[in-house]
Amino acid sequence: MFPPVVLNGFYGTWIMGPFLCELYGMFGSLFGCVSIWSMTLIAYDRYCVIVKGMARKPLTATAAVLRLMVVWTICGAWALMPLFGWNRYVPEGNMTACGTDYFAKDWWNRSYIIVYSLWVYLTPLLTIIFSYWHIMKAVAAHEKAMREQAKKMNVASLRNSEADKSKAIEIKLAKVALTTISLWFFAWTPYTIINYAGIFESMHLSPLSTICGSVFAKGQCGVQSHCIRIEVRATI
Repeated sequence: MFPPVVLNGFYGTWIMGPFLCELYGMFGSLFGCVSIWSMTLIAYDRYCVIVKGMARKPLTATAAVLRLMVVWTICGAWALMPLFGWNRYVPEGNMTACGTDYFAKDWWNRSYIIVYSLWVYLTPLLTIIFSYWHIMKAVAAHEKAMREQAKKMNVASLRNSEADKSKAIEIKLAKVALTTISLWFFAWTPYTIINYAGIFESMHLSPLSTICGSVFAKGQCGVQSHCIRIEVRATI
């Protein structure tokens, strides 16, 4: 999403025409949606590995691919809807980028922002909070049990087995995932607030504030892609 913003920034407005504006807005929506849902699936997988342990059904490569296909399909459908009349993609901020029309006055277009935010923001957020809350509880309970057992056996630590080493790796991966996902929400929360402020006219939005929220959020997609690669590499 980055090069068009720089190019249009030199001219001070969107110069690539209405069709490319729609494509830019569509791909921004698609990549952002896929990014957060990929991170959400990773968070849920960490929950299954750490909390459920041996009781969980192993995640196969086929199951992982199917989940990602579902995410891309659903996110693609959401990204295409404004092209078919449910909301629309228009220049935003200082007119150097394009996104959904959050200044629309009719409730048909406003409803897209509301419903879409439930899918791409609130649902992943609640899923991630649920996953990491239970992960932290499980890790805390495990560490407490390990300390109590070590105390009973009069030893410094029980961390000698391969299982414990594997558990430690999973905990490190969970910390990495939690950090990157937190950064993602720090990036997208201002943009979500801007969208809601626009449709509900609850605050004054300047061109500078709206374009900053847009660029900061969409620029974060590249960071998330890199973080996903780090996690996959570490898991392998």
